[in-house]
Amino acid sequence: MMSFLAANMAPIMFASLIVFLLIGYPVAFSLGACGLFFGVVGVEMGLMPQTLLQALPLRIFGIMQNDTLLAVPFFTLMGLILERSGMAEDLLDTIGQVFGPVRGGLAYAVVLVGAMLAATTGVVAASVISMGLISLPIMLRYGYDRRLASGVIAASGTLAQIIPPSLVLIVLADQLGRSVGDLYKGAFIPGFTLTGLYILYVVICTIAQPQWAPALPKEARTIREPDGTSGTRSLLAVLVLAVAGAWVFARTRPDTTPTDELIVVSMCVGVGLAFALAVVNRVLRLGLLSRMAERVTFVLIPPLALIFLVLGTIFLGVATPTEGGAMGAVGALVMAFARRRMDLRLLRQAMDTTMKISSFVVFILIGSTVFSLSFQAVDGPVWVEHLLTRLPGGQLGFLIVVNILIFFLAFFLDFFELSFIVIPLIGPVADKLGIDLVWFGVLLAVNMQTSFMHPPFGFALFYLRSVAPTAEYDDRITKKRLAPVTTGQIYWGAVPFVVIQIIMVGMIIAFPTLVSSGLGKQPTVDVDKAFQQMQKDSGRDPYAPDANAPSTTPAPGAAASAPGAAGSDAVPSSSEQAGDDDAMKRILESIQKDAPKKP
Repeated sequence: MMSFLAANMAPIMFASLIVFLLIGYPVAFSLGACGLFFGVVGVEMGLMPQTLLQALPLRIFGIMQNDTLLAVPFFTLMGLILERSGMAEDLLDTIGQVFGPVRGGLAYAVVLVGAMLAATTGVVAASVISMGLISLPIMLRYGYDRRLASGVIAASGTLAQIIPPSLVLIVLADQLGRSVGDLYKGAFIPGFTLTGLYILYVVICTIAQPQWAPALPKEARTIREPDGTSGTRSLLAVLVLAVAGAWVFARTRPDTTPTDELIVVSMCVGVGLAFALAVVNRVLRLGLLSRMAERVTFVLIPPLALIFLVLGTIFLGVATPTEGGAMGAVGALVMAFARRRMDLRLLRQAMDTTMKISSFVVFILIGSTVFSLSFQAVDGPVWVEHLLTRLPGGQLGFLIVVNILIFFLAFFLDFFELSFIVIPLIGPVADKLGIDLVWFGVLLAVNMQTSFMHPPFGFALFYLRSVAPTAEYDDRITKKRLAPVTTGQIYWGAVPFVVIQIIMVGMIIAFPTLVSSGLGKQPTVDVDKAFQQMQKDSGRDPYAPDANAPSTTPAPGAAASAPGAAGSDAVPSSSEQAGDDDAMKRILESIQKDAPKKP
């Protein structure tokens, strides 16, 4: 029995953790308890040294000294301040008015506002609850299908998990040992591609089932000109000028500019041009812009400016993600004060929630550190590596199995738990298989995004359930009696968007450039050419025999020169030659290690 336990300690330890989690114990304490229990058992059985647990305090202090994790409270505070200062309400109202005449316009507005909130808040709960409180009553009022309305709101809120600045990407970067900025750049294009797929689904629904998403009636479109027109022509003119300015600026940038940097900076130029035009029109009272154009410009520009402040500085290399998060938090406070929506009560609520979320993350990280210490001591990573590297299909087989595993674990675990439990086990295996960990991290982030929409345990579904009507109610505008939104309607509404996310996972695997193009052109290293150049720089032909190399057979009659004798050349000893060879070998191994790996 003891020999069986000693030989299978790693799988037993992992299975015990799963049992604890399924029973319902808190994740942080389950991780810590399993780690300590099996650590003591391993020491008593002689599987690990007694000094093992003495390393635990140092590892916990290492967590406290991790600058990367400082970005979590900064981005959380920024998102909560923006959400509670009414920015989401203004955005939904304004964009809803813009798309109001179009069939499915409110659904388009929810998706676009969800993407903007994701790029400013990075918090799923804030996005889902805000849009559920603001847009769901309006969509129900004007006859939207309850499944479509619920699914659009829940899915748009989860965009905060993949569109930078995302808390998931910060945690994944820390667990994979990669730069947060690189994961932000890699996730930029997939995040907005996913937004486009959501919009495409709404378009298909409006074509196949027009009654599911009717246009807003005329009386609901409140932003109008004195003559009764909508003023969209003026808005289109501003949009064309902004796009033209961004395109002209983009054409002036070098070809080697990374895609994410090019998009962000070009958008900044276009938005700045539109804002300048709106300010000049209002100050000089030129009357060139309609009410709709002015309203859209002045409502959209502040959050867009905050996006550029945070993401722009990170992508341009001006600030680290932690510094970008700090600037974003300050920018959110300034915006709230400028709009006179900041008071002590709001600030205290935001700081309390930020403290709770940050403590939640740190406690799980401490628990996972305790677990991983014991798991590594019983050769758990070796067990996982052997388990996954023996899969048929090489890299593709590994990716398929890992994504299926993450997908099903997401039914029971949220993204923090997946990041701290599963990622440290599969990350080293992916690295040994030659998979780029930045690309791998973005792929897993898209997959883990489904954890928020999996029926029956998706957190986004719970957030929406908490604000959706549970009983019949009288609409305050139309005075009509409206039916409630059932839990089944929320679940079925989320299913098509889960399928879309699975399609997005497949697209990233099939087209790796969706991620790698955001990282710019990576330098390549030709090891052979580097070796030849090193030899050339030393003044000799890399393919010619070394004339100065000592002959293994001394010439007849040649007197052996004593080391250090005057007028004689010092002949390197065999140990010195071996040292030179070892140094060269280390240099070549370092070059090969630094060469970029393709996913």
